[in-house]
Amino acid sequence: MAEDKNYTNNTERPREDEELEIDLMEYVRKLWAARKMLLKVAGIGAIVGVIIALSIPKQYTVEVTLSPESGKSGMSLGSEADALNVSLFPDIVASTPFILELFNAHVTTLDGEVDTTFVAYLDEQKAPWWGAVMGLPGVAIGGVKSLFSDKEEEEGNRLDPFHLTEDQAKKVEAMRKAITADVDKKTGITTVTVTLQDPMVTAAITDTVVVKLQEYITAYRVSKAQQDCAYLEQLYKERQQEYYVAQQNYANYMDANKGVVLQSALTERERLQNDMNLAYQVYSQVATQLQVARAKVQEAKPVFAVVEPASVPLLPSGTSKKVILVGFIFLAVAGASAWILFGREFFENLKAGLNAPQEGMEKK
Repeated sequence: MAEDKNYTNNTERPREDEELEIDLMEYVRKLWAARKMLLKVAGIGAIVGVIIALSIPKQYTVEVTLSPESGKSGMSLGSEADALNVSLFPDIVASTPFILELFNAHVTTLDGEVDTTFVAYLDEQKAPWWGAVMGLPGVAIGGVKSLFSDKEEEEGNRLDPFHLTEDQAKKVEAMRKAITADVDKKTGITTVTVTLQDPMVTAAITDTVVVKLQEYITAYRVSKAQQDCAYLEQLYKERQQEYYVAQQNYANYMDANKGVVLQSALTERERLQNDMNLAYQVYSQVATQLQVARAKVQEAKPVFAVVEPASVPLLPSGTSKKVILVGFIFLAVAGASAWILFGREFFENLKAGLNAPQEGMEKK
């Protein structure tokens, strides 16, 4: 019985392979018969691909790699009680206050034709034609609003994180998309990425973002230590003045009572001397505490090792124009082939199925 089953299976497999080969040859014949149509579709896809590729502006990307270091904990930039650690770097870079600090950053394009602030440079960036077309209704509405209200125009130059104008909110969102930060949770290495349309501006903004991120983290980490240090600075000056006064009182008394051996004079001298010594002890202790506080300020400052610094990119980033062209040709040919092999027949069968009931009703 086993031999009969094997024999049956061996006879069925060649038939299945033969049917599959016949189906494939049928598909090939259909495509070959429609080769002129496929060539036309490929040409249309090529034209569309060229239009799309030429419409997309060039973009340049710069990445800077930072390795936060600290004597206590590299991952947390300090003690475990700190609320700020490297995992929050992406949120900091994307925050509105941080983005607003970049508004007035000075930038110059590679050709030198644009020399302005970063927020003004964003208006110089090109957009695809379809983006401009889709944005026309918004531009028209904004133009109508400006005719009836001058308030937003008057407040356009003010930067209030609590209340942004519509234009400022759009600029913040554009910057947030162009500037990102990513953190490797295992190593703590942070990668800052900036993508813009001019290579020089991209490199400059990347460097500015890194500097401001370092300043932000440093300011947060040392703020408490600086507060303690400022308090001890004031206390140090007060105790120093008290010591100088006690020292001067003792010196004046000694000058005025030379050679005096009265017990009352000796008692007063001893009292002034004790006041001076006590004032010096307090003054000395505060001076020691101040030195410790100053050391803590330096200790609290995080150290950032720039593993990969910013540099002006030589080649644009993103999908190349050749890939876009080939992609549109492929999609056009693939879509046309699917229509020839399956879509046309399916549509005709569907159409016939819909017309069949109507024909039956007419015969009745």
